[in-house]
Amino acid sequence: MNLEKTIAVRPTKTLYLDGDKVIKLMGKEHSASDVLSEAFNQVCAAESGIKVPALYEVTQVDGKWAIVMEYIRGKTLADSMKAGPARFDEYLNRFVDIQLYMHGHSAPRLPLHTEKMHRKIRQSGLDATVRYELHTRLDSLPKHTKLCHGDFNPSNIIITEKDEYIIDWSHATQGNASSDAARTFLLFSLAGQKEAAEKYLSLFCKKSDTARQYVQKWIPIVSASQLVKGKSEERELLLSWANVVEYE
Repeated sequence: MNLEKTIAVRPTKTLYLDGDKVIKLMGKEHSASDVLSEAFNQVCAAESGIKVPALYEVTQVDGKWAIVMEYIRGKTLADSMKAGPARFDEYLNRFVDIQLYMHGHSAPRLPLHTEKMHRKIRQSGLDATVRYELHTRLDSLPKHTKLCHGDFNPSNIIITEKDEYIIDWSHATQGNASSDAARTFLLFSLAGQKEAAEKYLSLFCKKSDTARQYVQKWIPIVSASQLVKGKSEERELLLSWANVVEYE
């Protein structure tokens, strides 16, 4: 295993290129269950029929867990958006089309989104009244079993000459597509891309024939789940959105 060529560095992981393979080396904060869960999710997504890098191996390197997978030669949609801002709307259209295509598939072995959100709400640190309102709202929303990515953003889409691949499946579930859209809206917003967030949400609702208000019902729930990550720079915005009454 060759770890000489670094292709990406993240706060809790580093990606290396070894021939036609990518080695995702996790930080020590990643437990065995975290890594095995991500690998399992990736296999489930691949078995659903969408384009996902092939998984080759889960192993350990110097006491750290690593996922070894197929290297996809292409460019992320985020890089394309950055390099060609004049074509942003075109790229955003493609982005939403890929998401809707993914939502058209199912992966029945993935964890249920509703169960995961209930757990995240309990771990959010919000006060009991807000948690109660969020749990109640979550229970009232329709339960679906669509393939949901949970971190669907342009940096997780790789465009090749012939195909479009979706990567990074650690947060995947089967659930309601509008929750996945609310999460994407949140990710754009947290990145400071407010205009892109609004354009994205309008486009998703138009293409999926979904009422904007319905997607917005999920925003307090996904905001509460994001609080669990403990990022201080996000906390003020997430707290304002997680409060069901104040957000609406």
